[in-house]
Amino acid sequence: MGDARDHLNDGWDLLMVAHPPCTRLCNSGVRWLSTPPPGRSLPEMWRELDEAADLFSTFWSAPIERIAIENPVMHRHAKERIRDYRHFAQSIQPWQFGHPETKRTCLWLKNLPSLTPTNVVAGREARVHRMAGNRNRRHERSRFFSGVAEAMADQWGRYMLFGQRQAA
Repeated sequence: MGDARDHLNDGWDLLMVAHPPCTRLCNSGVRWLSTPPPGRSLPEMWRELDEAADLFSTFWSAPIERIAIENPVMHRHAKERIRDYRHFAQSIQPWQFGHPETKRTCLWLKNLPSLTPTNVVAGREARVHRMAGNRNRRHERSRFFSGVAEAMADQWGRYMLFGQRQAA
């Protein structure tokens, strides 16, 4: 428990899969940078964007051999603020990993291969995108799909074997 940034320089030789908050980085949230939501100010929105970009940058530049960061497609303001920004390596969908939904997720990968789909399903629905605005929507939008997590563990886990570096 605690702030992951406090442990990035602890000599890790394994894998870090980071899921930094995307609220201010993603395309769906860019509108708040010109017209903030009720009760919020423009300076707050831009400060939160700067903080999110700094967190992403810190994860991406961590001295860890293999890194994966997941986030949605980013808007230009986020890209401009992320240090050493690079285009994402892969774009995936939950329906490629056993979930009948659409929710594009991008992966920034360092020294890792792209994920291979494990269970392509039909009946794809944009459930979260079409969800009515309520207090649970934010939590549903940030939910990570177990099929994707299992694919990450199965496919990238082979790079680690009892704490030793192991190539696939």
